[in-house]
Amino acid sequence: MTDGVELTNPERRMRRSMLVAPSEVHTRDRIMDACDWNDQAVAVGAGQGLCDKGVVEIQETVRRTIHPGQEGHNAIANGLLEARLWSWISSQDEPTMAKLQAKFERHEAGPGVGLLKKLGVQRDSGSFVCDDPSMLKSELQARNMFLASLPADEEDLSERLLSHFKGRKELIEVVEHRSRTWKLTEAGKAMSSDGLDERKQISEITPELLQSGDWKDAEFRSFDVTLESATPRTGRSHPMQELIERIRRIFLEMGFSELVDDYVQTAGWNMDALFIPQDHPAREMQDTFYLDSPASIELDPELVQKWKDIHEHGGETGSRGWSGSFSEDVSKRGLLRTHTTVNTIQHLANNPNEPCRVFSVDRVFRKEAIDSTHLPEFHQIEGIIMEPGANLQMLVTTLKTFYAKMGYPEVRVRPAYFPYTEPSLEIEVKWKGKWLELGGAGIFRPEVTEPLGISSPVCAWGMGLERLAMLVLGLDDIRQLYISDLEWLRNQPLL
Repeated sequence: MTDGVELTNPERRMRRSMLVAPSEVHTRDRIMDACDWNDQAVAVGAGQGLCDKGVVEIQETVRRTIHPGQEGHNAIANGLLEARLWSWISSQDEPTMAKLQAKFERHEAGPGVGLLKKLGVQRDSGSFVCDDPSMLKSELQARNMFLASLPADEEDLSERLLSHFKGRKELIEVVEHRSRTWKLTEAGKAMSSDGLDERKQISEITPELLQSGDWKDAEFRSFDVTLESATPRTGRSHPMQELIERIRRIFLEMGFSELVDDYVQTAGWNMDALFIPQDHPAREMQDTFYLDSPASIELDPELVQKWKDIHEHGGETGSRGWSGSFSEDVSKRGLLRTHTTVNTIQHLANNPNEPCRVFSVDRVFRKEAIDSTHLPEFHQIEGIIMEPGANLQMLVTTLKTFYAKMGYPEVRVRPAYFPYTEPSLEIEVKWKGKWLELGGAGIFRPEVTEPLGISSPVCAWGMGLERLAMLVLGLDDIRQLYISDLEWLRNQPLL
């Protein structure tokens, strides 16, 4: 106790060391040396405690340094994107957009041309021209020199270039360096130096303490019970996992069984079985992750022949198929599934005569550019009803029931087109006065069911989980679901 102010042992030691030079400003390193501390957190905590008690005043300074980000290091090593594009354009006799797209990656060509447009580069008759090449060259050189000068203090850098690079993703990062100094207040200097010896302080009474008798010579630490206590943080599921569990509960309550299967599939099961033509845009590399290992997976030759007949001339379904030729090698290609329908169709093939109601909530993969509404890896909600008498009204009623249980009672459907269902529907729910499309549905075509020996109608639907999550959580950017923002996660409602 010092003049009525109770200090902890670290606070006593810190004040005792500062009284050696009571009028000076004490740095962190000086305090740690004088107090024989190795952990700066102890010094900071003791200093804050003394400040709260009016014994010292704290001065804090912040210095910001600019460092290259991940893309910044790439730009330093390989050159800025706009500089590389302009260098290539300058070296070409006819620098057309088509040639540029062939030379550079898809994720580089578009953004790079956008950066050059801001620097005065325009497209003229399919080629690229610049009204002031010297200005462009000077600006590119200034940007390169800016990156090469990093790391550097923020105040030493060009405000214009700093603002430019802050607006570009991961080219630079700002690092803050905070330093504190402490100085005794007039009240701190005037306080008595008595009672600065360190003693054992007790904050919790235990049976061992009472039995040992050490409490007799110890000092009991007091607590201010009027202060607000910290809110305890407990563990909880991620909002996406909570939403998945909620969807599972709803389908299980409705009498469905859950289906879980493999990510790696063949193009045959993923597309051919669903009557998606082999020249469909979904087969292109920009939409599907094809595998090198396994590059090919064997299929039942009899099944492949049935798919071949269906695609080329409709088989025995009465359809004319897609015409053209069907490649068995394409059918055997290994890939990461692009939808969970690939697994439900296999379940039907293994149980063609057994009525079922199954669903799945699982991951699918497509080669998408990452933005506010697209991810290359996402989740799909899939369901089917296969039984005698299954019809469109049953399908619509099931979907309306599901969305009503999710809290969206206003649901409507409208005609749509999918290669493997007829009739086909798109499902919309009303949210904040607007109709939002959330998925597709329909009844499997005969070209899908008959090769597998299925005689009963099959109602099917699929929807994106992330899009539903954005709706439920009120998000504008799908990426927020996978950012480790603890404060955002803590503030999410229980689903």
